[in-house]
Amino acid sequence: MSDAVQLSPLIHLVDDDEAVRNSLALLIGTVGLRVRTWTGPDDFLAGFDGDNVGAILLDVRMPGTSGLAVLETLAARGVDQPVIMMTGHGTVDLCRRAFKSGAAEFLEKPVDDDLLLDTLQKAVRQHVRSRERLRADRIARQRYAQLSEREREVLGLIIGGLTNKEIARALGLSPRTVETHRANLFSKLEADSLAQLIRSYAQLVEEGDAA
Repeated sequence: MSDAVQLSPLIHLVDDDEAVRNSLALLIGTVGLRVRTWTGPDDFLAGFDGDNVGAILLDVRMPGTSGLAVLETLAARGVDQPVIMMTGHGTVDLCRRAFKSGAAEFLEKPVDDDLLLDTLQKAVRQHVRSRERLRADRIARQRYAQLSEREREVLGLIIGGLTNKEIARALGLSPRTVETHRANLFSKLEADSLAQLIRSYAQLVEEGDAA
């Protein structure tokens, strides 16, 4: 998966009804979202590329593999794009099963245009935020892995709220040495403030303590 978040979100539209595909693709395009249409679940599962940010708009009832089966396959693959299910024959049980299998939303056909666009735009924003968090976490872990054992100890005590003098006493170091470690930490971790340091690395410090 690329580190770069795609600037142009892509909606995957899976529906066996050509008229529905064409009309929904035109509608979705009016709000600036790219659309790739798929004629059925098997083609979609074979050709789907999960690198792009975006969402999946999936019909429940299609010949062959059902929409619910597709949803379960996507979940098993670890696909992170939000999936919006559509059906013209909705039941409470079907809705429940869809959400249990990881659907982000469940819409009944004929889908209201404004509701569909609002749902897709919210799903895309959610996915962009999720990808950005994952990328930030990956970068933080890479930077944290470059720290020496002593720097990790100092970082843990900084996040724990200790002053430089308190850290020096706890580790048997001089305050000047602690100041040097502190400066190196902010440089290596590319943190501009203590708040950013805590926000980005507190969880990693806890994981290290628990290991």
